[in-house]
Amino acid sequence: MLRLYNKRMGEAVVEQTQKPGQIIILNGTPRSGKSSIVEAIQETFDGVWMNLGVDRFMQMTPARYLPGIGLRPGGERQDIEPLVPILYSAMYESIAAHSRLGLNVVVDVGHHDAYATERGILTDSARRLNGLPVLFVGVRCPIEIIMERRQNTGWKVVSAADSPVPPPILLWQREVHIPGIYDLEVDTSLLSPGACAEVIRQHLVNSPVPSAFQRLAALSHK
Repeated sequence: MLRLYNKRMGEAVVEQTQKPGQIIILNGTPRSGKSSIVEAIQETFDGVWMNLGVDRFMQMTPARYLPGIGLRPGGERQDIEPLVPILYSAMYESIAAHSRLGLNVVVDVGHHDAYATERGILTDSARRLNGLPVLFVGVRCPIEIIMERRQNTGWKVVSAADSPVPPPILLWQREVHIPGIYDLEVDTSLLSPGACAEVIRQHLVNSPVPSAFQRLAALSHK
């Protein structure tokens, strides 16, 4: 954990302790409101909170390998699919490194295993954070609100005549919360980003040690 305090007329001093930084993983579909919760956490929580989510890693990924870890369900890009588990491994190893140095980390991501081949990325990711404090939060949002948000941000609706929701959006909605093992869930159709962040903060303060990632890591050994 990093403690920031003033010393001798406001001089900023950083003290490194042995306590690892807290990790918060926000898992949900695109447009579910994860990034807004990340911003609220960074603005209102005590201490240093680093954003190491999927959007940050996609910004670092060469264009010809995009969307990288943002690859949506359906097995549509089998040419880059073998790279995706490696990119996830790199992201989670970076998350672990930050935590071990005492930095808090908040991550927005959309985990799924609906690739052409099952990849077991979530369980592997959980194993890479073994021994670190991780709160796994499911960010829920009804499909109607997801569609409204997409349209409000200039996204053009292209769907089958008999379905108002395109199949890729339905796949995200169905696949991203499998297996549904969380420490906490929030619904962004009911709570603002700030209110969701406050629910998360209260959970960290008042609840027992989180266990979702420990349970997910155990699945990888079966």
